[in-house]
Amino acid sequence: MAEQARDRNDSRLTERGRATRERILRAAADMMYVRGVSATTLDEVRAASGTSKSQLYRHYPDKDALVRDVVALQAAELLKRQHQLLQRLNSLRGLERWRDVLIEHNALRNGAYGCPLGSLASELADQDEEARESLARHFDSWEGLLEAGLERMKDSGVLRADADAKELATGLMAALQGGYLLAQTAQDVKPMRIALDMAIGHVKAYTAPAEDTSPSAEGPSGH
Repeated sequence: MAEQARDRNDSRLTERGRATRERILRAAADMMYVRGVSATTLDEVRAASGTSKSQLYRHYPDKDALVRDVVALQAAELLKRQHQLLQRLNSLRGLERWRDVLIEHNALRNGAYGCPLGSLASELADQDEEARESLARHFDSWEGLLEAGLERMKDSGVLRADADAKELATGLMAALQGGYLLAQTAQDVKPMRIALDMAIGHVKAYTAPAEDTSPSAEGPSGH
C-alpha cells in the first residue's frame, strides 16, 4: 500500500521534482549502505544531495519514508542484476559463474559493506515491521530466481528428480548472505567463496548420473 501511494505521488511530480527526489534517494542509499541506516541523518542526506531543507521535507517528511524508498531502490537494482545473471541458469557451470561474479564484485572492496539488501535487513528487520516485510519479499524474489534455475536443471536432467529446488535455493541464499557477513568482517572474500562452494557442492550431490553407453552396459557380451 505504501509503495502504491508513493507511485501515485511520483505521478504528480514535475520533471524537476522527480530529479530532486531521485538525487535525495541516491544520496541516502549510498550513505546508508556505507555508514548504515542509524548513522545517516536527514541533514547529512540533504547536504550530500545538494538540496534545501524544504525540498527534502517536501519529498520525505520523515526518515522512515526515506528508508522505505531506499529499500525499494536497492532491491530493484539488485534484483535487476540478479535476473540478468540467473534468468537462463540451467547448468552447474552457470551456477559457478553466478558465484564467481558475486565474489569478484565483492572483492573490489575487500568484502566491505556486505550485501546491499542484507545490510539493510540486519539493521531494520527487528526495528521496522514494514521494512522487514518488504525485505522478506525481495529476498523471496531473489531466492525464486535461484529456485527457477534449479528447476530448469531438474527438467533437463542435470539434477535428479528428488532434488528439492526450493530447499537448495534457500541453502544457496543462506550461504551467500553468511558469506557476505564473514567477508565483511574479515575484509577478505575467502569465507564467502568457501560458503558458496560448500552450498554448490550440496547441489552437485543431486547431480543425475550420466547414462552409461559402454558395451558392457548394454547387456552380456556373449562370452
